[in-house]
Amino acid sequence: MISRLGQMAGAALIALSATVAQAQETSTNRVDAMTDWSVFEGQNPRECWAVTTYKESVNTKDGRVVSVTRGEILLMVFHRPEAGVKGQLAFTGGYPFANGSTVTVDISGNKFELYTEGEWAWPATPQDDAKIITAMKRGANAVLTAVSTRGTRTKDTFSLLGFTAAVEDAEKRCSS
Repeated sequence: MISRLGQMAGAALIALSATVAQAQETSTNRVDAMTDWSVFEGQNPRECWAVTTYKESVNTKDGRVVSVTRGEILLMVFHRPEAGVKGQLAFTGGYPFANGSTVTVDISGNKFELYTEGEWAWPATPQDDAKIITAMKRGANAVLTAVSTRGTRTKDTFSLLGFTAAVEDAEKRCSS
C-alpha cells in the first residue's frame, strides 16, 4: 500500500494534478465523450485517461448536512505507458483527506477501499485497480465516501454510464 502511494507521490502526483486541471479547464486534450465520461489524451508524458465528475454530493458533519466549498471532485482511470501505469483508478475529493483515512467505494453493494494521500486516493495494488474497474463496468453508479481533515464526511455519487467505452478508448489510445 505505502509503496504504491509512494510511487504516485511527488512528481507524478503533481503532473497528474496539473494534467487533470488543465484538461478540465481548457478541454483541449479531450478526444471523446461517452455519456457521463470523457476521454483525454496528453503528451510529454504520454497519458490517456477516462474521467467524470459527481452527479450527487452530500456533505455531513456531526450527523447534519452542511454546505462546504470543495475543489474539483473527479473519478478517473488513467494510463501512462512510459511509467508502466495501465488502468489505475484515482479519486480526488476536492479537499485534503483526513490523515490515515481511507475512501470507501460502493458499486452495487460491492465495497472497496482506496488509500489516501493529500487530496488523492488510489487502490493499494494494480490487482485492486482491476477488481474495482471490473465492478465499475458492471455497475450503474459508484458511491465514494470519505472524511476531510476538518472531519466533514462526504458522499459522492458518480454515474457509470459510458464508463466501459471511455476506459477502453483511453486504454486503446495509449497502447498504440
